[in-house]
Amino acid sequence: MFVGAVSDNFDECIDQKIFHAQIVVDNAKVAAEAKAYQKIPEVLSFTDAYGNDTTKEQVEANYRQIKLDVIEIIEREKERISNDPELRHLVEKDE
Repeated sequence: MFVGAVSDNFDECIDQKIFHAQIVVDNAKVAAEAKAYQKIPEVLSFTDAYGNDTTKEQVEANYRQIKLDVIEIIEREKERISNDPELRHLVEKDE
């Protein structure tokens, strides 16, 4: 029995396959489509004024800001729920 992953060449058959499907690819059409691809425009640059790549710093700063935002949202919601007579039983009291 054959076990594993096989990356086929489109023009070569593998006789010992358990499955009997065949993928038909029009290479000329695929090549024509690929040739017509347009470059994806740059939406955001992580290069500073000196040409340095600041991707890592920007991603880390965004990560830290998101964590702070989440903490703020949680605190605000806990406060809101604590002040609502119908919901205050849902929040544990700090002792």
